[in-house]
Amino acid sequence: MIRSFSGMTPKIAESAFVSEAAYVVGDVEIDGNSSVWPGAVIRGDFGKIKIGKNTAVEDNCVIHSGSPSGIVNVVIGDNVVIGHGAVSNCRKIGNNSLIGMNSTILHDAEIGDFCVIAAGCLVRQGIKIPNGKLVAGVPGRIKGEASAEQLWWTQNNPVLYPKLAKQYKEQGL
Repeated sequence: MIRSFSGMTPKIAESAFVSEAAYVVGDVEIDGNSSVWPGAVIRGDFGKIKIGKNTAVEDNCVIHSGSPSGIVNVVIGDNVVIGHGAVSNCRKIGNNSLIGMNSTILHDAEIGDFCVIAAGCLVRQGIKIPNGKLVAGVPGRIKGEASAEQLWWTQNNPVLYPKLAKQYKEQGL
């Protein structure tokens, strides 16, 4: 479901896929070949949310703009995978990063490029994660460099998810 809010209507690239069971509202922009899967909620009501190319927002994710510090825009890069059930109120997720299933990224956090946020991780408010890092735990701590194996989804997502999204669109789902 795609909805306007206070005069702001989501802008979604023609090649993007938004499941009819997702909810996208307000000042949201979704670039080409990205996908938003069933149960995902993207609320651009306290600031703009921009999602780059080839980015997958998997089932039951929540992405919300805004912060205790005021109106804050959210930028999610290209080739990002946001795993099932992840919740994000951050300012930024860099290109080619993986946000693990059921992880939580709190307000004002910034995730660099080529990062892996492990499943179930809690990224604290306001933290800035440098490029190429693996973060795990509750609270999340940098455990080292993200490996090529850990970044597999972000490297293969530009082929896998757009192809799957195209099949969903062709089948009217």
